[in-house]
Amino acid sequence: MTIFWIISALLIIVAMLFVVLPLWRSTHKSNAVLRDAANLEIFRDQIAEMDADLHNGLLTPELYEQGKRELQSRMLDEVKDEQNTAVAVRNPLKVLAIILAVLLPLASVGLYWKIGSPNALSPEASLAGVSGAGGMNLAEATKALEEKVANNPNDGESLLLLARSYGEMERFGDAVKAYEKLTAFVSDEAWIWADYADMLAMVHGQKLAGPPTKLIEKALALDPNHPKALALAGSAAMERGDYPAAIRHWERLLKGLPDESEDAKMISSGIQQARDFLAQTKGGNAPMLEQIAPAQEAKQATSGKERISGTVTLSAALKAQASPTDTVFVLARAAQGPKMPLAIMRKQVKDLPLQFSLDDNMAMAPQMKLSNFDEVVVVARISKSGNAMPEAGDMQGMSSPMKPGKSGLKVNIDSVVK
Repeated sequence: MTIFWIISALLIIVAMLFVVLPLWRSTHKSNAVLRDAANLEIFRDQIAEMDADLHNGLLTPELYEQGKRELQSRMLDEVKDEQNTAVAVRNPLKVLAIILAVLLPLASVGLYWKIGSPNALSPEASLAGVSGAGGMNLAEATKALEEKVANNPNDGESLLLLARSYGEMERFGDAVKAYEKLTAFVSDEAWIWADYADMLAMVHGQKLAGPPTKLIEKALALDPNHPKALALAGSAAMERGDYPAAIRHWERLLKGLPDESEDAKMISSGIQQARDFLAQTKGGNAPMLEQIAPAQEAKQATSGKERISGTVTLSAALKAQASPTDTVFVLARAAQGPKMPLAIMRKQVKDLPLQFSLDDNMAMAPQMKLSNFDEVVVVARISKSGNAMPEAGDMQGMSSPMKPGKSGLKVNIDSVVK
């Protein structure tokens, strides 16, 4: 990005030299010289006529000298006027040159900031669209990346693209290995550690406890306000029952989100849920966690009763807007209360129509399970970015509220997230 701005600055300077220097140097000397030459020729002609008249006796010596002095005086006045005119013309051009020297850089930067993309050259932006790969098949692109990394193991950009390709293909184990190699020589980027933690959690059955949490801590040490690291840190805290830490991480994340966005609403619901669980752990209001846990285990023992199964389909009207490698999330969440997923699975558009089954084993936190809620809804969403949080342009479908344990459910993806 720094090189881009240096090159841009050099190009602006070159453009200014072509425009400003000619204006600064312009004095209109050529026109003044031509006028002076013409006036001098006229003066000479008039002197010659007076010489002839003097010789022929038509002028007395006194009149001859008087006329000659008048011509000389008029000639001096005209030359003086030309000099003043040249100065009058030169000064505005120099002022214009100064104005352009100031306005050209400001206008160029302002125009780029308005219609350009200042973040287009950032590492995350340049690597975010790996699944598209210019229309190339994801498997082919991944194979090409594997060969490139094999030939140059220290090519950080290709290694990161490969890691993300593995993630898109749900080859989480391979993604973890790629991130492990990448962090060996690129260890100062918070977003790489956050992505690494995400992939490692998928390998561990979507659990963030243990090694994934340590990776999240490294990400936050590099950037305490990194959105994905804060989101994962809050989920990890919820998973281990550290509700104050979950609230702290998610509140910091919430400060950086637009107030009315879906992400902000989801995080706000998570914060409220964490506060509710925290209140339950304080004496007198509800049983302590140690007392709740056996009851939850007993409820899980009835295993299978909370399971929701069915089919996800994609509306024919939206098929043209989805590509085969786009990510499909199928999740269950509470009909009333927090919007955090109670169970979630990840597939691709090419897997549609998709047979799904959601149960307590897919929970993201111990207290956020299907069996803990009386009514839930199932959401199926297609994400271009692969982000679990809803984004504008995603396509989704949603069931009506139901009790856990329903089978044969049909969810049709038929609307676009605004």
